[in-house]
Amino acid sequence: MSIFQMPSLGADMEAGTLVEWLVRPGDRVTRGDIVAVVETQKGAIEIEIFEDGIVHSLDVELGARLPVGAQLATILSDGEAPPSAPAAPIPDTPSCAAVAPEMSAPPPRPDTTAPVPTGFGIAASPAARHRAAECGLDLAGVTGRGPDGAILLADVEAAATGGTTKGTPRPAATSDAMAQMRKAIAAAMQRSKREIPHFQLAQTIDIHTASDWLAARNADVPPGERILLGTLFMKAAAVAAANVKEMNGHYEADGFRPAPGVNLGVAVALRGGGLVAPAIPDADRLPLPALMAAMKDLVSRARAMRLRSSELTTGTLTVSSLGETGADAMSGIIFPPQVALLGIGAPKLRPWVLDGTVVPRRLATFTLSADHRVSDGRQANRFLAEIETALQHPEAL
Repeated sequence: MSIFQMPSLGADMEAGTLVEWLVRPGDRVTRGDIVAVVETQKGAIEIEIFEDGIVHSLDVELGARLPVGAQLATILSDGEAPPSAPAAPIPDTPSCAAVAPEMSAPPPRPDTTAPVPTGFGIAASPAARHRAAECGLDLAGVTGRGPDGAILLADVEAAATGGTTKGTPRPAATSDAMAQMRKAIAAAMQRSKREIPHFQLAQTIDIHTASDWLAARNADVPPGERILLGTLFMKAAAVAAANVKEMNGHYEADGFRPAPGVNLGVAVALRGGGLVAPAIPDADRLPLPALMAAMKDLVSRARAMRLRSSELTTGTLTVSSLGETGADAMSGIIFPPQVALLGIGAPKLRPWVLDGTVVPRRLATFTLSADHRVSDGRQANRFLAEIETALQHPEAL
């Protein structure tokens, strides 16, 4: 028998609110299955399970706010006898009679693998979408109070009982959600600066060759298959991390653990404010088109509040880029338990000495923040040199 606990979804999470169960007692689960939805300061996150077994009991009612590590459910391994106490029934959800009076019995649990037509294209948590489908609500008529105005489960419940809709704006609630996210980010960054001895190295890299190669490559493909310059930067960082182990892993109670693969965290700025850094697994092994597709998918789901727990907890190195325009350089704060963060400034056309002659070249400044408990200037310098080498030979990426 094992206990399924409230997971930690990052250094900025202390507690979460259980908003939906996607399994029932007696269901078989397999590693990687999504079993619940938890709301945090950064939105609703789909929670995965990391073992195989049978759900014996769901031990927490919906709506409960619990600290990280709290017991959520009991899982039995195959062939294991259940304990003497009976399994807890799945908690009931509020009635939707106020919206759909013709439904005399509780509606069946929706198929979570099927598309939900209600409010397609609207930013909403998975729990909110499924609840709206149960109640027959159109999400277009519901006001969201989550990050970026996304619709949360509580917003659907309010609308289902005759509460707030789009005709009654709630800016204060949205502002409160943003304030909570900023508070969570601040707490995580304070912890990082307090516990991690940061040091930074910066290097300006000539990316003219990479830019020219990319322009030629994109000229021969349809717009939907083109690759952004940022994808080259991400791939170069992932390759460098694979070669310089001291920049890729986690520092925990027993010291540094290098990661077997590069799960590249991508810092995503949410439109309404705030930041998340979900990870792309094995980014160093992905071809450029696959990495570009993974980045687009991750950004769109982050802004729609549809991330999975593993995407927020398995990152081994984070990259934060200012994009095509903006400041020349950026020095970031490491996201614990990771041990490095790479900040990339906006590319600029500047004078550069090449073969003894001053010529205009496109340049970008890469700034590495590293953990001095794990590495020093020698490893950090090698990491930046690996990135430079990769960008001088973009065709190899």
